[in-house]
Amino acid sequence: MNWKFWNKNKENNENKKKKSAAREWTDAIIFAVVAATLIRTLFIEAYTIPTPSMERSLLVGDFLFVSKVNYGARTPMTPIAFPFAHHTMPVIGTKAYWEGVKLPYYRLPGLSEVKRGDVVVFNYPMEADSPYYRPVDKRENYIKRCQGAPGDTLSLVDAQVYVNGKAAPNPPGEQTDYTVSTNGVDLNPEILSELGVSNYDNVPYPTMTKQAAAALKGYSNVKSIKPNIQPAGTTEPFNPVFPAAFPKYKLNPKNKDFDWNVDNFGPVIVPKKGWTVKLDSLTLPVYGRAIEVYEGNKLQIVNNEVLINGKKADSYTFKMNYYWMMGDNRHDSLDSRYWGFVPEDHIVGKALFVWMSWDSNADFFSKIRWSRLFMGIH
Repeated sequence: MNWKFWNKNKENNENKKKKSAAREWTDAIIFAVVAATLIRTLFIEAYTIPTPSMERSLLVGDFLFVSKVNYGARTPMTPIAFPFAHHTMPVIGTKAYWEGVKLPYYRLPGLSEVKRGDVVVFNYPMEADSPYYRPVDKRENYIKRCQGAPGDTLSLVDAQVYVNGKAAPNPPGEQTDYTVSTNGVDLNPEILSELGVSNYDNVPYPTMTKQAAAALKGYSNVKSIKPNIQPAGTTEPFNPVFPAAFPKYKLNPKNKDFDWNVDNFGPVIVPKKGWTVKLDSLTLPVYGRAIEVYEGNKLQIVNNEVLINGKKADSYTFKMNYYWMMGDNRHDSLDSRYWGFVPEDHIVGKALFVWMSWDSNADFFSKIRWSRLFMGIH
C-alpha cells in the first residue's frame, strides 16, 4: 500500500495551472452579473421617478425599491437581452434585446394579489403599438396607483373615484390644479414652496393638494380658490380619453363617442379572468383593445358584426385579470383614463420605499430631501 497517496494529491493540485488575474476578474464579473440579474428578476429592483404624475405622494427624483416578491416574480418573456438595459442600449440607442426567442407568460406565487390603493410598477401597455411594437416585458416602466381591481365597477364623478358605488379613499398626496383669484397682490413664492404648490411660476393654474389649497385660502390676498374640474358631458377633442381614443372598435362609425373626461368618467367594469362580456356597440369600444391586443385575438368588424379569429362572436370570455391605474397628480398623469386597462402580465411589482430623493432644482446643499429617505410608500 502506498502510504504517500496524500502527497500525490498535493502534487496534482500544485501542478494545476493557476488562474490568471484576468481570468479571476472575468469569473468575478460573470458571477456578479448573474447574481444581480437574479435579484432584479426575482426579488427587488431599483427605480427612479422621472415625471410628476404621482406628486405629491412620489416626487420627481425619488429613488425607490420595487418588490417582485409581493405579487410574484414574472419570469422573463424575452430572455435574451443585454444585462441591466431594459429595452434600449445606452449610447448607441439600439434594441437591448433579441426577439428570436420568446417564452410564455408565467408568474411565480406571490404574497398577495394587486390591491386597490397599491402603488404599482407596470409595463406601459401602449408600447404594443407603433412605433415601438415592444414585447410585454420590454415596454417602458410606469408607476401609478391601482384604483380598480378585477371585477370592480369604477367611475369618476367630479374628480372623485367611485368603486362599486362607494367613494374610494383619496391618496394622501393626491393633487390637482386650481384657479386662484387674488386681490391684486401676488402670491408669495416662499409660502407656495412651503405648501408644496407646483407650477405656480410658469402656468396660470397652480397644482396642489386639498390641504395646501385650504391653507392658501386663508391668506388675506386670496379671494377665491377652486379646483379645475371638467363638467360631466364635456369631452376633450384634442386629447380624447378612453375609449374614444380608440375609434377602430366602434361598431358603427356614426355612433356618438363616449362623452367622458378626466374628471367625469365611466362607469366601466374592470375585466376579470373568466368574466364573459356581451359584445355590442356599448361594450366593444371599451373591451376591444384588450380582446385584440392584450389577449392576442384577431378582431374584425364586418357589416356591423364582430368576428373573433374569423368567427362571429356575440360575447367574449377574458383569459387574464386587468387593473385600472391612475396617478395621484390627477391633471398631470397619463393613465388608464387615456389608454384603458392594464393586463396582469404587464404587472412588474409593488413599490416599497424611497431610499434616496434628489431635488435637481434645489441649491447644492439642499439637493437631498432628507425627510424622504427610507420613507415607506402608501
